[in-house]
Amino acid sequence: MRLLLISNSTMAGQPYLDYPKQFIKDFLGQSIKKVLFIPYAGVTFSYDEYHRKVSLKFAEIGYEVESIHQFANPVEAVKNAEAIVTGGGNTFHLVHQLHANHLIEIIREKVLAGTPFVGWSAGANVACPTLRTTNDMPIIQPASFNTFNLVPFQINPHYLDANPDGHAGETREARIEEFIEINPDVYVAGLREGCMFRIEGREIRHIGDRSCRIFKKGKAPVELQTGDDFSFLL
Repeated sequence: MRLLLISNSTMAGQPYLDYPKQFIKDFLGQSIKKVLFIPYAGVTFSYDEYHRKVSLKFAEIGYEVESIHQFANPVEAVKNAEAIVTGGGNTFHLVHQLHANHLIEIIREKVLAGTPFVGWSAGANVACPTLRTTNDMPIIQPASFNTFNLVPFQINPHYLDANPDGHAGETREARIEEFIEINPDVYVAGLREGCMFRIEGREIRHIGDRSCRIFKKGKAPVELQTGDDFSFLL
């Protein structure tokens, strides 16, 4: 199994998908020529627009992009994919569409069999057992919260340490503490922007200049850096 799970697509002040594109190229390698894109997290723009946006960036690193929404049979599209790429947006809408198109199990089987998977933001969240550590508003009700279950831990993308000045709502840490209170056996990785996990079989590596905050019921949160051992998550 090969996964590249990216916290965010864009760093402030940079072009779309600019910072992770070389990591994506290094991950996919030279043998892959075409990737299957899943645009279902897009809500306020069309899937065609999302496809064009991702295609332009992937062309810079040498890959053609086909979007699953253009196929009459999305299950067959997955079966024939050289690699699967899942974009960010609203996680609830993404998961709703994945279930509606009967793609959860077929994508899981395909990736477990070795097809590379790249996901950013919502696309990284769905590699986890469920969507329940997303930051997104539940704008639609999926058939289930269950997602690909490719890794046994949960990711919170775009992890932030504090709320803005003057905001009295819960911090991100407080929300994750609620999750682990109800789900005491599950690790949650607060994946900060500019960071990603690269997983090859049973090996996991954190990439990025910022630390990753790890949560588990009954333990104080810990900060781990790139180069630290993250294998306990698997």
